Amino acid sequence: MLVNETKERTWHGHVKLADSFFKRFRGLMLVRNVNYALVFVLPAETKANASIHMFFMLSDIDVIWLDSARRVVDFKTARKWRFYAPKEPAKYIIEGPVGLIKTLDVEEGDLISWTPSEEKERAVPVKVSLPDGLSFEKGTNGMALTESVREVKVKGN
Repeated sequence: MLVNETKERTWHGHVKLADSFFKRFRGLMLVRNVNYALVFVLPAETKANASIHMFFMLSDIDVIWLDSARRVVDFKTARKWRFYAPKEPAKYIIEGPVGLIKTLDVEEGDLISWTPSEEKERAVPVKVSLPDGLSFEKGTNGMALTESVREVKVKGN
């Protein structure tokens, strides 16, 4: 959810954070239907860091630049295959579907806040060493084989 606290206007869509290098790098490139907002948390508040490109974008988007106090320093509807820089240095960038600016009734100086939508954690494959003699490699019959199994005794009540 995004909120224009100055005008008490709310956008109830999903909000995701781009708070790492890779998330900022990927941004909304190659997203076919932008139906959520992406809040970029930049490492420094500068005009250069806050510049964006629209290369490899599949649709136009609304962009709002905020300073470190979350005040709007610039906003516009960004068109595909163009480059944009804010009028003033920015610490945060909000990218979202066209119409976002109108819904929030954004003007320079407005205070914008956000609440990220809950995201489920994704499983990341991790290489784990197994005890001696234990293997989960597929055998010739497609079943996982083990070379040895230890007997485990369970104490009763």
